Amino acid sequence: MAESAAPSTGPGAGSLLVVDVGTSAVRAAVVRPDATVDHAQHLELLPDSPAPGLVELDAGRLAESVRRVAEAVLSAGGPVAGVGIANQRATTVVWDRRTGVPVAPAIGWQDLRTVGTCLALQADGIRLAPNASATKLAAILDEVDPDRRRAADELCFGTVDTWVAWTLAGGPGPGLHVTDATNAGVTGLVRPDLSGWDDRVLEALRIPRSMLPRIVDSSGELGRAEALAGSPPICGMAGDQQASLIGQGCVRAGMAKATFGTGGMLDLCTGTDRRAGSGMGPAGTIPIAAWRRSGVLAWGVEAVMLSAGTCVEWLRDDLGILPDAAASAEVAAACDDTGDVWFVPALLGLGTPVWDFGARGTLLGLTRGTGRPALVRAVLEGVAHRGADLLEAAEADTGLQVGALRVDGGMTANPVFVQCLADAVGHPIEIAPVLEATTLGAGFLAGMAVGTWSGEDDVAAAYTSRATVEPSRPASERAGRRERWLAARQRAEGTIPELSGITF
Repeated sequence: MAESAAPSTGPGAGSLLVVDVGTSAVRAAVVRPDATVDHAQHLELLPDSPAPGLVELDAGRLAESVRRVAEAVLSAGGPVAGVGIANQRATTVVWDRRTGVPVAPAIGWQDLRTVGTCLALQADGIRLAPNASATKLAAILDEVDPDRRRAADELCFGTVDTWVAWTLAGGPGPGLHVTDATNAGVTGLVRPDLSGWDDRVLEALRIPRSMLPRIVDSSGELGRAEALAGSPPICGMAGDQQASLIGQGCVRAGMAKATFGTGGMLDLCTGTDRRAGSGMGPAGTIPIAAWRRSGVLAWGVEAVMLSAGTCVEWLRDDLGILPDAAASAEVAAACDDTGDVWFVPALLGLGTPVWDFGARGTLLGLTRGTGRPALVRAVLEGVAHRGADLLEAAEADTGLQVGALRVDGGMTANPVFVQCLADAVGHPIEIAPVLEATTLGAGFLAGMAVGTWSGEDDVAAAYTSRATVEPSRPASERAGRRERWLAARQRAEGTIPELSGITF
């Protein structure tokens, strides 16, 4: 892949401001040339749920939060050579291009209001998932502009990266209306090769092309952040999972990371070789654009776990057997084995590899002697085995073999869980130096654009894991335990048959 220009000089040389918009908070920090993260600030920004299955966000408040945390971080740690953006993916914003004011609440990526639309489109040979942006955008237009009179000339569409870039560039006027390849790829609105917007989908949903942002590189100067002191260039942009992939130095084919938060995502880099088709792979992974630089796409596949940290929250909030999530490590460590108790974390169904929305959480093997430690350990082991599912699926769909698996996310602060994961996958686990690697990844992308790092190889060299955890069980024991857990997973499948029959 092409290399960047010479490093920048002068005040802020090499340091990057990163704005990272997650599902529940807006964060900002400075990423330094030694790949450390300084002066982190965050503001809570929780989504609203006005009815079951609906998830909405106040885009105006999001914009204000972005400006506040960015200004605070620059004041404490600036100036900087550039700005990077990382964001929750597929959340959909529509605003008036003249005023910069959102015309409706943003629809969150978890929102399920368009399930019926997605199923109806299948009759026309168009397969869209309800978590993608396409039908969310159509739903907003159906509400605020049903005859599409305003859409073509007055309204702008964007995912969160687009909205943040517009906000930082100063909003109305000429406007900076862009999205990068990683975010465009999860809208459901682009052609499979990411060569441009898909006219067939736009026509089916009555979406004018003029509403859509320009698709740009993930690393490269996109415009100036005129809303910030010094007007630094906006030069890095990626969806959260791709930012985490890059943030953990997984920039070569065969390198993979897993993020264990409320849910879980595993992403495997395949480099410039796509390796996967345009749709879901036989093992249930989804092809993704990992990043784009100098017009060259790097590809990957993504595997999805719907319930991870949610299961620990269930132990804490619903069963009341943990005072807090951190206590799960100490409680689980009180026993070395679950006593053949197996937990399947399917509280919201199963993602990769089976994609069964009718699967439900399952607990098997309970006896009168099963105690609190065994139950908590079984939950941690169950999430770890789902991590093994994701890795095995990614390897199967790409033909690549992963050496060490790199991990980030809230659950990786739990040493018992990380050991369970190493034992389930049978590979070393390398823990990220920061709990959330998205900020570091957006910093790497912005830094490659301004010369802080010369390219992907430089990024790989800059990454250092906090710790490595080796498997503690022999291969024969791992295989037996894996077989027992897979039998439990099969028992969890098809619990609600009418939901199990739905595919997207």
